[in-house]
Amino acid sequence: MTPRRPLRLAALALALSAFAGNALAGEADKPQADKASTDQPLGVVELFTSQGCSSCLPADAFFAELAAKENIVALAYHVDYWDYLGWKDTLSRKENTERQYEYMRAFGSRSVYTPQAVINGRSHVNGARRAEVDGALARMKTSGEGMQVGIKVSRTSDRVIIDAGDAGSGPSDAHVVIVYFDPPQTIKIGKGENTGRSMTYWNAVSGIQTAGMWHGKAQRYELPMSVITKKGGCAVLLQSVGKDGMPGPILGAALIHKP
Repeated sequence: MTPRRPLRLAALALALSAFAGNALAGEADKPQADKASTDQPLGVVELFTSQGCSSCLPADAFFAELAAKENIVALAYHVDYWDYLGWKDTLSRKENTERQYEYMRAFGSRSVYTPQAVINGRSHVNGARRAEVDGALARMKTSGEGMQVGIKVSRTSDRVIIDAGDAGSGPSDAHVVIVYFDPPQTIKIGKGENTGRSMTYWNAVSGIQTAGMWHGKAQRYELPMSVITKKGGCAVLLQSVGKDGMPGPILGAALIHKP
């Protein structure tokens, strides 16, 4: 399904400070490695979907499998442009639609569609086609277009610590993007193309914030634990951005689950 309309880019901001590296006081506050995080996952799958789109149900089911894998960062962006079909997606956000349109411009495409899966910020495929998603992840890993920068996550009692690695002779600039998502939710759809169907939705994006900059060298950032506990969790993306402001390749990623 492929609608099209102009959207403005929402301003994103987050008070996230770079950490100077001072030792944390007390044994209890020493960082503990987050067992749920993977230094360099296989890749990032961003699914653009809608509860009102009949084509999306198979993609949502496959996405649930991806979200369960520890080596994949899977994020579901529910969009709002199918709401006119009779059912307002309960998880949709205007900002999610805006991100999809930004990818459309970055890829030089003429329209957006659902279910669209963006792989590592580099290309897109139909999110319901398992072979295409798996093939893109495998191909990018072997071609050097997978995760190039390690991201490690650790925690203390009151904060999450994000360590972005050194790129060496690789890429030198990226945005640090925090993508918050909800815990799994089962929704019964009451109207529209999917009337009467129930689906459990995983990692539905509830907020996107550009937290800061990474300049190719190892750097540490902090995020208050209180922010994570209010959400189902979040993903950290190191994503390059073009001079035109459009999103580019994702260089590194990690998941931070709610404690």
